[in-house]
Amino acid sequence: MRLTTVQRRFLVSTKAKVSGASISSTANTGSASAGAPNGQTRRRRRITEFKDALNLGPSFEDFVSGRAAGFTVVDPLEQMRQDREEYKKLPKWLKVPIPKGVNYHKLKKDVKELKLSTVCEEARCPNIGECWGGKDKSKATATIMLLGDTCTRGCRFCSVKTNRNPAKPDPTEPENTAEAISRWGLGYVVLTTVDRDDLPDGGAHHLAETVIKIKQKAPKTLVEALTGDFLGNLEMVDVMAKSGLDVYAHNLETVEALTPHVRDRRAGYRQSLNVLKRAKETVPSLITKTSVMLGLGETDDQIIQTMQDLRAINCDVITFGQYMRPTKRHMKVVEYVRPEKFDYWKDKAKEMGFLYCASGPLVRSSYKAGEAFIENVLNKRKQDNKRI
Repeated sequence: MRLTTVQRRFLVSTKAKVSGASISSTANTGSASAGAPNGQTRRRRRITEFKDALNLGPSFEDFVSGRAAGFTVVDPLEQMRQDREEYKKLPKWLKVPIPKGVNYHKLKKDVKELKLSTVCEEARCPNIGECWGGKDKSKATATIMLLGDTCTRGCRFCSVKTNRNPAKPDPTEPENTAEAISRWGLGYVVLTTVDRDDLPDGGAHHLAETVIKIKQKAPKTLVEALTGDFLGNLEMVDVMAKSGLDVYAHNLETVEALTPHVRDRRAGYRQSLNVLKRAKETVPSLITKTSVMLGLGETDDQIIQTMQDLRAINCDVITFGQYMRPTKRHMKVVEYVRPEKFDYWKDKAKEMGFLYCASGPLVRSSYKAGEAFIENVLNKRKQDNKRI
């Protein structure tokens, strides 16, 4: 029977290793016997694990007879890959259906035609099918990313592209964004932005202009702006707060102790708190909102302290979601937090006086369920103001 190339290589390698092991064993036994007292024979060395494993594999006769095909030999490298794949499997509560639906494809088409960017796509949000789908467009939610799709910062959790010198902002973007939103007939829209530390105002006036144009073209649409920290320039926070938006959002992302390890060095926990505080002071009727990721290694005490810090500046809304590693280049997940724990934090937020808390493994800062609640709150406030 003719042996294959793989079989010949296996035999040559095996014979060499076995011969080497036998010679070594004989030499060791001989030297041990020579050094042993007269009339005593030293116990033979225990068979090595390698030899045990080798004996379980096919012999030379097995290859010749063809019986070797019946042996199951696991490649150690392949086993390692399988172990890694098993480790990477997500818990069942983090699995979501593939995005689909007429409205989903309609929004996706319009975004492409108008050359807009959405954080839903850029950040690979798992809720895109839920937020963009559905038959009722007025209940759909899109988070449009302004000032381009390239950020000047490099946070370790974010999959958005980074560059020190991104392209200049598109001057037609505010108009195109307003046109898209009026075309979609959305009841609630979220405007977010990459950090543009390369711009003198951090892009604040560009964002404010977008809000103003949306309110002109779609006055019934409620607008939330998820802004950056403008490098701590609170005058730019004033510009955004006075633009006519309904919800001012800025994310803490994580607890104070982990901030230097999770966010870009130019971001800061206290700096972010100051942004939310200033927005509320500038326009007290604004709903202020922030988001915190879980699963980064934070402790319960640290989360509670974060919530206390937010209530101290009258932050209205908080959301909790599971950190999901976008790629292997990003920081690893420390823990997959169970749904029951997210329920606990939701109850805790209500107990501490937050207006609303969306908390769940797949919740993100612009999550649809939270916006539906906020939309109702804002509409109720408008009705109350009319009565007064």
